[in-house]
Amino acid sequence: MHTAVLLFGLAGLFGKLLTLPPTIIVLGRVFFAAIFLFSVLLCLKHVVKLNRKSDYFRMACLGMLLAVHWTSFFKSIQVSTVAVGLLTFSTFPVFTTFLEPYFFNEKLRTRDITVAFIALAGVSLVIPEFEISNSITQGALYGITAGLTFAVLSILNRKFVKNYSSLVVAFYQDSFAALFLFPFLIPFLLLQEPVFQPREIFLLVLLGVVFTGIAHSLFIRGLKSIRAQTASIIASLEPVYGIIAAVLLLGEIPEFRVFLGGTVILGAAAYTTFKSGKTA
Repeated sequence: MHTAVLLFGLAGLFGKLLTLPPTIIVLGRVFFAAIFLFSVLLCLKHVVKLNRKSDYFRMACLGMLLAVHWTSFFKSIQVSTVAVGLLTFSTFPVFTTFLEPYFFNEKLRTRDITVAFIALAGVSLVIPEFEISNSITQGALYGITAGLTFAVLSILNRKFVKNYSSLVVAFYQDSFAALFLFPFLIPFLLLQEPVFQPREIFLLVLLGVVFTGIAHSLFIRGLKSIRAQTASIIASLEPVYGIIAAVLLLGEIPEFRVFLGGTVILGAAAYTTFKSGKTA
């Protein structure tokens, strides 16, 4: 589980290592991840076909949402820093807390609202000044968008994992995300000369296979051995791993206010995760 979360955290660094547009980075990620997952499903002789035709449409919608999520995530890192992108994305448990009552007719508690405001205070610490022209502000907004879309994606996925294995869900969502992003490749190919460098292709394959396909498979395997609540707490370490890697590999050292705001955000997210797991 820790290996999977470490790989997820390191995936954010590709936003800095690759000079490609976020849409092309995500296209490469989901394309190679889908190929890898399909190969795994074939080796396991797993049934890939969905039960109902309507499920293909739902998977397509979730794939589009996944594309928006990852594009926002990489855009956040590119316009700001790895730390800002990962920390503002980590607001997703708070969004989940507010959205789950709406989707599943559950009661919204005062405690959850309080934690949400605490997380918002953490985000305000990360942003030095709220100006759209400021790169940190832009990165934070893209990161929050990534957190919101991931929260919606996670909630909607709850219905699919009851009927399909996580590998099948991941394969279809990656595949549809690739189809959704493919039109963005055409203008990129027409405007870029030369198109792709061998280094960029290698990094995209690495991102898709190791940091997406293998990481996802390891995460699912880990869920068989530990409780979901424990898995969620381990998953909250993703920005910690990513920020440490950014310091060591990219020399990106977060400012004190980013560190302080990140502590508040991660604290609120961990508290939300712990309480939701305790009351489940």
